[in-house]
Amino acid sequence: MDLGTMTLYTELVDDAGLFPPTSLHMDEALARNQRDLEHGDDVLTHRFLCPTGRLDRLRAHAYRPRRIGLIVDTPRLPEFGDLPVDFVEIRLDDDESVADLARRLDLPAHVRLFVEVSPQKRITGVPDGVGLKVRCGGLKAEAFPAVEHLAAFIRSCVEGDIPFKATAGLHHAVRHFDPALGVDRHGFLNLLLAVCEAVEGRDPAPVLRTTDVGHLVRLAEAVTEETAKRARRLLVSYGSCSTSTPIEDLRTLGVIQ
Repeated sequence: MDLGTMTLYTELVDDAGLFPPTSLHMDEALARNQRDLEHGDDVLTHRFLCPTGRLDRLRAHAYRPRRIGLIVDTPRLPEFGDLPVDFVEIRLDDDESVADLARRLDLPAHVRLFVEVSPQKRITGVPDGVGLKVRCGGLKAEAFPAVEHLAAFIRSCVEGDIPFKATAGLHHAVRHFDPALGVDRHGFLNLLLAVCEAVEGRDPAPVLRTTDVGHLVRLAEAVTEETAKRARRLLVSYGSCSTSTPIEDLRTLGVIQ
């Protein structure tokens, strides 16, 4: 395994165990986070993603995750100074700009803001230190963005040097058809390598669209350290309701040991 490969996958996966479809209870989710932290796999960030509406339940437990990402689902952002919060993620309203939202929240310097936007909408005027967030799926077919829209979002972030996170729908490494929803699910490896393609000046859409496992593995093995570093500075992490499946998928593909 070369250095570029290590850089590609290190601290890639946030812990979204509280969210569908896994939807763990708080005690189950925290227990899993603690086990993952003790095991110490490099692919995991061990950042525990928690809705703001469930912070009281989190505080009721003695265990504290090493990192917490707050997903704002309440009318106001609650106080969180007693918790190891390093990310705040919030959806952008249609009548507010990213810059205005960042000013309104006025987060501490050590907390990064990620603003969820539609991949179909080109976002400008993103302040330094603020990132975007893109939804790659959900519980209904219409929640999955078209390849062209996701590719345009990636190109925009690369061209504007805007970091971003991804959420929802990225259940496996490789793009595949979900018969229950009747839709193609985006693969997290497809997404990661699409960012690498855009960093190197190529169209990310073909890599997002491919289901050719061998082609993806060859692309992954060819990523240089320089490209891997810039790609991961842009794609900060993605949330997964399973913390074991991403690691298992990457090992099955042979791109990590």
